[in-house]
Amino acid sequence: MFSDVMKRAETQLSNKLPFVVYSKPNSNEVCAIFQKNDQLYHTKDYMEKGFVFAPFDSDATAVLLPLDEQLVVDYKPSEVAKSIQGCSVDADPGQRQFHLNLVKKGIGEIEKETFGKVVLSRKFEVDCSQPPLSLLEKLLAVYTSAFCYLWYHPKVGMWLGATPEILLRVENNRLTTISLAGTQAITDNDDPNWSQKEHIEQEMVTDYITHALKDQVSQLKKSKVQSIKAGNLWHLRTKITALLNDNLTEIVRALHPTPAVCGMPMQAAKNFVMEHENYNREYYTGFLGELNLKKEIGRSTQNRNWEHKSYRFIKSTTELFVNLRCMQLKEDKAIIYVGGGITSGSNPEEEWEETKAKSSTMMSVLTKNEYLQ
Repeated sequence: MFSDVMKRAETQLSNKLPFVVYSKPNSNEVCAIFQKNDQLYHTKDYMEKGFVFAPFDSDATAVLLPLDEQLVVDYKPSEVAKSIQGCSVDADPGQRQFHLNLVKKGIGEIEKETFGKVVLSRKFEVDCSQPPLSLLEKLLAVYTSAFCYLWYHPKVGMWLGATPEILLRVENNRLTTISLAGTQAITDNDDPNWSQKEHIEQEMVTDYITHALKDQVSQLKKSKVQSIKAGNLWHLRTKITALLNDNLTEIVRALHPTPAVCGMPMQAAKNFVMEHENYNREYYTGFLGELNLKKEIGRSTQNRNWEHKSYRFIKSTTELFVNLRCMQLKEDKAIIYVGGGITSGSNPEEEWEETKAKSSTMMSVLTKNEYLQ
């Protein structure tokens, strides 16, 4: 039962032991992994089994929660949790001006051809008195099309998120990834009207990913661009599939950080981000998810010589998600992270408004009296 998972997670938290509770997009299950000690493990080659949590800085190592104990239960969200509404909070004028200037600097470097795109972000802090597991339950209820999670390690911290973006999915040797760009608020369920700037940004991200993968995979294919919903936002998405020729380590190196969270060329954009954003992203725009977990799949078949029979097979799966729409929880504070892609056609004021729209995902789980100024 879901309540058993929550109680087990509460015990783990009380004992200051690592755990993660999560649900995949459009799933009616909640999964949890509990670590038996407080040791800090790292993945060496992505051959391990467990749950990986990686920072934005691709030169840093990813934290691994080993598969000490795993629970998977059915889940149905409560009606109370479903009733929360999206909202955003106004930042202080100083932060707004800093971000506008940052975007202008990014556009200036694009005009100098230092890079073609850069993703610039900001963070802000709000009061948060609600228990972490209560916040998770709200996310699970409202953002059913996102990867929702609560991750904790006493030597790293606590993170909560609802991300719409897959970094990669591998089933046996079949790879799936996506190119995600563009953001619009959903209004009256109308289809979005995408600008040329947003289509160009989407095409740039798609081309970058396919180029990065071409020497690592075979049978590389990409879908048509689609508009998809993620919470209260629209995004542009292209699905990319292939067969693996190499190990997962090289694939992760090729994909992370993606143009959707860093920019392109990657190294030039990353250098600008780390020098000018004026804060450490830590695990925001990193990635997280299941690593090399075995899954038993049931199938049924029937032929003329056999009665109706069922059979099962085992597949190895890895599902990693980009850590967007997230917050870091510290005592009675929540640190919320938001950002957006900057190209030659960007407008600083519009980019600022986009970060406010994106903040609504995380702000929606906090009660009004905790963030109104």
